[in-house]
Amino acid sequence: MKILSIDTSCDETAVAITEGLKVLSRETYSQILLHEKWGGVVPDLSKRAHEEHIDEVVSNTLKKAKTNLKDVDYIAVTYGPGLAIALGVGINKAKELSLMYDKPLIAVNHMEGHVYSCFVQNSEGNPHREFIFPYLAFLVSGGHTELVLFSDHCSYKILGETLDDAAGEAIDKATRLILDAHVYPGGPILERLAEGGDSDFLRLPRPMAHSDNLNFSYSGLKTSLFYTLKKHDHGWRETHISDLAASFQEAVFESLTIKLQRAMKQYQINRVIVGGGVSVNKLLRKKIRTLVAEEKGEVYFPPYTYLNGDNAAMIGVAAYFKAEKGLIVKDIHMMERSARARIDE
Repeated sequence: MKILSIDTSCDETAVAITEGLKVLSRETYSQILLHEKWGGVVPDLSKRAHEEHIDEVVSNTLKKAKTNLKDVDYIAVTYGPGLAIALGVGINKAKELSLMYDKPLIAVNHMEGHVYSCFVQNSEGNPHREFIFPYLAFLVSGGHTELVLFSDHCSYKILGETLDDAAGEAIDKATRLILDAHVYPGGPILERLAEGGDSDFLRLPRPMAHSDNLNFSYSGLKTSLFYTLKKHDHGWRETHISDLAASFQEAVFESLTIKLQRAMKQYQINRVIVGGGVSVNKLLRKKIRTLVAEEKGEVYFPPYTYLNGDNAAMIGVAAYFKAEKGLIVKDIHMMERSARARIDE
């Protein structure tokens, strides 16, 4: 079963050819340099870049796989969540290809892709990871922070989610505050700044650490950093950049692991899968690995670096299991983007 998958959920024009869990080829056009000077994604620029490059990316992906659209069995596309006008570009292209080549269309939730990113294989079938349900899926990205019960293929229940800013969004904003500059993306920059810093330098709150639910909140943490910086001059900030970065990073990651540990105990599940862009952070991975080991469980992270960010390979793998269950789009003309789509809809 060959699937051509498309993801244009934000600032990456991504296409892949997958066969089951295997990735036969993939191609991505990144817009990071385009948005970098603005300190974040500019929707109109994102849409235009997707439109300009999607045909080329599709073509290159097919060439790499040494195949053509006639030999593809399904077309898959991210329908949400994401940036609405960016999603629309990928959906329109997927519809066009589906109708032109008479291929069934599969709509995939972007967060669903992050769940399956931990099981994606290379073209040779590595790594081989057995599915042993249920899992706690911990999805930590720029726009989402969610704890999800992954009980079977294509079966999800959100146990906890962010009430305002996601962890990645808060990290991006905190990086801009600490550097007093429009930088993007903030996560890798904050991680570098935090190296060698004193994480106890600034005692920031651990949001919702004592709440009786599994939800997250990071807007207050960002506000706390803002008022702390406001009390001091730029000289103090520049002197303590590494300490500030380490302190903020520690507050975010400790709050994440507090909720993960609570979920593991509450649902008696010690198998964890972690996806999303923030999960590439080495300190966060160390904290999660330590926690899961203490609970005598196992944890999977995406096996290849590119799978942490937005990509089409994970969409294709998720689509494979949807195809197995016959979950295809019934009326292609009626399919629409859903910028706030939930994984458990």
